[in-house]
Amino acid sequence: MSLAPDREVRSRDELVALVRELHQDYLRRGHEWENQSLDRFLEALAAWMDDSPGAYRNAGKQLPEEGDWPFLARALHAATVYE
Repeated sequence: MSLAPDREVRSRDELVALVRELHQDYLRRGHEWENQSLDRFLEALAAWMDDSPGAYRNAGKQLPEEGDWPFLARALHAATVYE
């Protein structure tokens, strides 16, 4: 796997691998990230998700409607208490 914004993530395992890559990237070079704190990261995540239809449109793509939004919501919420 590689940290590529347009890489297709087609399975839960690939999504797990991507999140782990992000974590390792943050440990290596988090000082270079725009959003270095959890509060800024979460705000940026919400802002990008809100603006994502425009981001997709600007890239000549269509926002996938088949996304498993409940899964992502449960995963984000569970991370607040999961060890």
